[in-house]
Amino acid sequence: MTEQDLNDGRYDVVVVGGGAAGLSAALVLGRARHRTLVVDAGEPRNAPSAHMQGYLSRDGMPPAEFLALGREEIARYGVELVRDRVTDVARGEDFTLTLERGGGVRARRIVVATGLKDEMPDVPGVAERFGRDVLHCPFCHGWEVRDEPFGVLASSPAGVHQALMVSRWSKDVTFFLHRVAEEELSDLDLRRLAAAGVDVVPGEVAGLVVEDDRLTGVRTADGTVHSRSVVFVAPRPVPQTGLLERLGAEMDETPFGTYPVVDPNGLTSVPGVWAAGNAIGFTEQVVHAASGGYRAATAIVGDLRMADLDAALGA
Repeated sequence: MTEQDLNDGRYDVVVVGGGAAGLSAALVLGRARHRTLVVDAGEPRNAPSAHMQGYLSRDGMPPAEFLALGREEIARYGVELVRDRVTDVARGEDFTLTLERGGGVRARRIVVATGLKDEMPDVPGVAERFGRDVLHCPFCHGWEVRDEPFGVLASSPAGVHQALMVSRWSKDVTFFLHRVAEEELSDLDLRRLAAAGVDVVPGEVAGLVVEDDRLTGVRTADGTVHSRSVVFVAPRPVPQTGLLERLGAEMDETPFGTYPVVDPNGLTSVPGVWAAGNAIGFTEQVVHAASGGYRAATAIVGDLRMADLDAALGA
């Protein structure tokens, strides 16, 4: 696609984001014969992971392979895809989207599937090992590391929940309080941790121990090394919702970030704008994101159909 094509382009729908949610929406829209463009910055949240799990018929598939297949599928239905980033959006009779590499496109409807970014705890070694032996979701990776010695790095007292959950996959779990004071844990927290067989280690974590490119331990500030082969962390989610905020979408503050208020099909408070995937919530896994993109697209097809029929009646 050339810049001239983009500058002249008016689409029924522009999908911002080419992950599972965006591609799923684009597939449905293409099959419904809508002129659709996907603008993909190429920064999927699950890029650090070697495989994705829990997606029926695609369990264990590398995320990059999954997205490549999705791009092939949407192309069969005439959906266009451009590697670019939407830097601004304005609302008029159509939506006008400005692209980072220059030019812009117009759309009657928009799907925002821009996802989120995970900010790692500032412990040496954590960011470098993330997606390998530093993990965040037992549903995503628990089976693959089952029965190994786990560490759980607390970012807040809520880390107790993560420690209790991962104990389903291993009976050898150590909960590192890091910068959380033991007094911040409730009596129920401590009793549950004891019932799950989780060891609690107070004190700050100084870093991870890596040998031969494998995680072998967690070093606390007093110099003690605790032998661990997997560490679970709780990244700070940073929703990529700038476009929605520019459009004046109603937002909701949650413990995991600020997300748009949406209806069951992903429609935001801004008419003509839908959102799906991690753009609407921290816990949206790949299978949820694909489902959300599908629901948004079917709603858009109906919305555009009624709008066109009403315009014909008016004419």
